[in-house]
Amino acid sequence: MEHSLLVWLLPTLALVVGVVVGFALARLLPNAAPSNTQRQLDDIQQRFDNYQNEVVTHFNSTASLVKKLTQSYQDVQDHLADGANRLALDELTRQRLLAALHSDAAQGPRDRLTPPKDTAEVPRDYAPKSPNAPGMLDESYGLKR
Repeated sequence: MEHSLLVWLLPTLALVVGVVVGFALARLLPNAAPSNTQRQLDDIQQRFDNYQNEVVTHFNSTASLVKKLTQSYQDVQDHLADGANRLALDELTRQRLLAALHSDAAQGPRDRLTPPKDTAEVPRDYAPKSPNAPGMLDESYGLKR
């Protein structure tokens, strides 16, 4: 009987000790892994926040530069208009200069100096063929029936 008690007691005791040790390890080790994962997540979040700040800074400085460019363009326009008013020899020349100055701003890109011909021909199919056969550009060319 004492032998049978020992056979049951040792495995039961080993099982209890194993559960206690496993529980202790499970409580201690997962804290290390999430800490590393949490650090990685914090690092990624910090890099993302830095990127967002850089994007906002970039677009703010771009908007500021475009505003300066617009103001500089307006200053050049005003300077040219003032020069046309002061330096034109007669009223007709002054009016033509001012009209050209203001029409360029309103017109945008200029048209071509010589427009293309109205009689432009459609590209032709010059592939050799018999009179009733389809040309090389035909959908059924080269397909056997």
